[in-house]
This record gives sequence, structure tokens and C-alpha cells, in this order.
Amino acid sequence: MAGPTKLRRDAGVIGLLYASLGSIIGSGWLFGALHAALEAGPLSVISWVIGAVAVLFLAFVFAELSTMFPNSGALVHMTHISHGDLVGKIWTWILFLAFVSVPPVEVIAVLTYTNSYIPGFLHANTGLLTPMGFVAAIILLGFVVALNFLAIRWVMVINSAATWWKLLIPIVTIGILMAYSFHPGNMTAHLTSTPVSGIFTAVGTAGIIFSFLGFQQAIALAGETRNPGRYIPIALIGSVVIAMLVYVGLQVAFIVALQPVDIANGWQNLHFTGMFGPLAAIAIAVGAFWWAIVLYFDAIISPLGTAFIYTTASPRIIMAAGEMGNAPTQVIRLNRHGVPWIGLVVTYIVGALFFFPFPSWQKLVSAVSSITVLSYSIGPIILLHLRRVLPDANRPFRLQAARIISAIAFIASNWIIYWTGYYVVTVLFVLVAFYIIVYLGWYLLIRRAPLSQLGWQQAWWLLPYFAGMWVISYLGPAKAMGGHNVFGFFTGMWLLAGFSLVILALALTTGQSSEAAQKCSNRVQTLGSRGVESLLDVEEPAP
Repeated sequence: MAGPTKLRRDAGVIGLLYASLGSIIGSGWLFGALHAALEAGPLSVISWVIGAVAVLFLAFVFAELSTMFPNSGALVHMTHISHGDLVGKIWTWILFLAFVSVPPVEVIAVLTYTNSYIPGFLHANTGLLTPMGFVAAIILLGFVVALNFLAIRWVMVINSAATWWKLLIPIVTIGILMAYSFHPGNMTAHLTSTPVSGIFTAVGTAGIIFSFLGFQQAIALAGETRNPGRYIPIALIGSVVIAMLVYVGLQVAFIVALQPVDIANGWQNLHFTGMFGPLAAIAIAVGAFWWAIVLYFDAIISPLGTAFIYTTASPRIIMAAGEMGNAPTQVIRLNRHGVPWIGLVVTYIVGALFFFPFPSWQKLVSAVSSITVLSYSIGPIILLHLRRVLPDANRPFRLQAARIISAIAFIASNWIIYWTGYYVVTVLFVLVAFYIIVYLGWYLLIRRAPLSQLGWQQAWWLLPYFAGMWVISYLGPAKAMGGHNVFGFFTGMWLLAGFSLVILALALTTGQSSEAAQKCSNRVQTLGSRGVESLLDVEEPAP
């Protein structure tokens, strides 16, 4: 008997809010406070605010876009409508890497904390996965994927329950750390031991932006809610604001709970026993051993919850790729629960491959942060272009001051990529270049299609964009960025701001015409009609 062909609209406002918030509060809260303090000391509190504000600008942009196209995998569809087939294919690749690489990060986070009381998953000196760790990681990832074969209704039930836990534990941790150990002098100690640039680099490399970027899970599930115009903006903006308050509180609690002797040699030389599991180690050091046990348990729940919801969203990106011709049409098939099961299988296989070149949490976070920000950076371009070529399109949520907010969001996105450092930027664009070369080789040599049909007219701006980003990173400061010291950190930021505005203007002049955009939009709207109403809503009863 054939399975269903329509995704079910079972995700209400609470489910979408939990989807984003549950992704934001993952492994980042377990490691972020330590790594941010190492880079910026007490000023790391500002880093969390900067990360949240940057993501909020992106959230404002996507609040309008996602309600225009409330389809699962909407990011793929938007890019095709705005800038055509070639840009759409390239961005599908970037989005796929961004989504499918997160579950492996969270699985490694679980094993990193678990290794403290069940040794053998990590090498003691390097923190890299052992052979036993690789096997455990692959099995654990398989468990997360297997749960996603349930209907989306039960996916939301499981994630909602996990999110209550994930939100409660960090809040209680803030109170316990401050109650057991309170050294307010730490907030002003050794302020000059870290460079001012550390406030910004911490956003990209300490897990800050990695944490906040979970906000867009609500967009990936937009096709499975019945009132996207109301629910999506609430879920996007609400999740970022709630998470910012939690993370700022955690950073302050972490800093004031440290013993002054731990930072006697400056913040960059911060050291205490058990730094592989920092929050649990501090809880033990201050005498809250009972809470350390809870934290070790939460180090399983929180990361796996984030891995779970990213595994939910990844197949829907793959499904959207199949709908737009970027992947075989077989990936669109759903099982009897309305779940894109082929996409889940692909998510598992590719996700497992990430364990081998990046066998530790620290190795993956900066790279994942950079590529995920790049995947979102096209949002401001899409919004402004569609405002021009599709002015009468239905916009359930219309962003005010769109030009200013979009420009700021695009600049902020490129800054975050820059802050991750020259090495990460190089790896990022090598991965993008790899796909472009392979696709062009297939298109020109195997398919032998005419160059005029490639879509390069809408995509040529990507060449100066990617090249310019790499060059600015290459010429940046050596100490903070791993660059070649031609100019300083903040000079690079000003150059990048101006460069971003130029690229934004170029991208807006090369987008699809009104006729082509409308034709593609009609196709996407047809795809959106796949979803059907459900008589059983998870969060809210049907009226």
C-alpha cells in the first residue's frame, strides 16, 4: 500500500518555538561558557549579546521569507525563486552541509562528557574519538535517526518534553553555581589578559553563534504548521530572546563561580581540573557534587535533543532539493507516517562520515558555525530582491525597515564568518568550490547542456563574494585570525562591511526577473499544498 504524499500540519506555535529553542540549547551551553571565557574573559558576556543580536537581525529577515513560503525545506525554495537554478543548487549544497553536520557535533558532545565517568570514548591527551568512540558515535547517531521515523506529531511531543528539561537545567545551574561559589571580583579581574578582538572571535569559535543558529529550525518545519504567518515570527524571535537570557546568565555564573586562583595567570591561561566537562567539574569543585550528577545526565539529554531536531529538519532540506531538481526525485518519498524516510537515511550516512575527518567537538564547531552562517547569509538578498520583483506576493508577516535590517544582517553574517578565522574560512570555501567544480563538470561534460541554460547570469556575483571573503580573511591579523597580518582585526571588519554592501548591490542586480520569479514561486506554492490539516494538533486543539 502506497504511503502518504502529504506532510501533516501538526506543528503548532509551541512546537515550533520548542523546535528552535531546543536546537539553540544543545551542547553549546555545556561548553560555550568555558571557551568564550578563554577568548574574552569577563567581556565574553558581551559576546553572547552580540551573537544574539546578529541572529535576531537574521531572524527578522526570515520571519518574512518563511511565511511567504511555508514549505518544509523553505530555504531551498526561496533561493531558487530569487536567483535561479545555479544559485539554488549551490545553496542547497551549503544548506545540506550546515544541517547534516550538526547531529554529529552533538553526538560527540555526549561522548565527551560521558568519557569522564566511562573512559574509553576519547583519547586522554588529544580528546579525539578512539575506535570504541567511533563505534559508539555511529550507533548513537543511528538511534537519533531511528526516532525520527515516527510521525512529525510524535517528533514534536518528544522534542517539547526534552525542551522543558533542557531549559530548566541551565536556569537551575545558574542559581546553584552562584549560591555555592560567588566571586564577583572575577568580573573585573585580568580584563587586559585577553585582546578586545576576543569579544568578537568568541562569537564564531566558542560555540556562541553555533548555539543561536538553531533558531531556524522553525523555518525548516514551516510546511508542517497551519498558521505560519502568526507562528513562525513568534518561534524565531522568541527562541533567540529566551536563549540569550539563559546564556548570558550562564556566562556570568561560570565566571563568578571560578576560584580566583584559577585565573591567576590570566583568562587565556584559565585552568581547572576536569575541563573536558567544565560545568560539571566546577559544580564538583564548589561542593555541589549532587548537581554535577544532574549535569552529566543533562549532557546526554541536551545534545541529543538538538541532534534529534536537526535530524528532523535535514531530510526536509533533502526533500526540498528533490522537489527543485537538485537531487533524485526518490528523496521525496514519504513513509506511512508522512516522514521523508530516504532523506533520513542520507542524513545518517553523510552525518556518520563527519566523525572521521572531525573526531572532536572542538574541531567541528567553528567549521559548522561558519558554513551555517553562510547558508543564512543569502536571506537578506532574497528578501530585498523579492520585494522588488514580487511586490504583490502574499506576506503574512511584513518586516519594517527591510532595507536597513537586511543590510545589517548581511554585514553581520559576513563578520561572523570572518571571526571564525582564516583556516575555517579556507575549509568552508574549499567545500563550496568542490561542489561547484563537480557540478560544472557534470553539467558541461556529461550532460553536455548549453552554457546559456546554466544560470550563470544570476550566479556570477558568487565568485567575487567568495573570493573577496577569503582574501580579507587571508590578509587579516595572524594572532587573532591565523591570517597574514597585512591589516588589523578591526580594519578587516570595516573593509568587510564596505565589501558586503557592494556584494549586496551586485546580487540584487543579478536576480531573476519578475516573470521567472513568479513562475518558480507558483511551482513552490503548489509544493506547499502537499500539507494537510490534522485533526490532532500537538500543542493546540483544533477549533
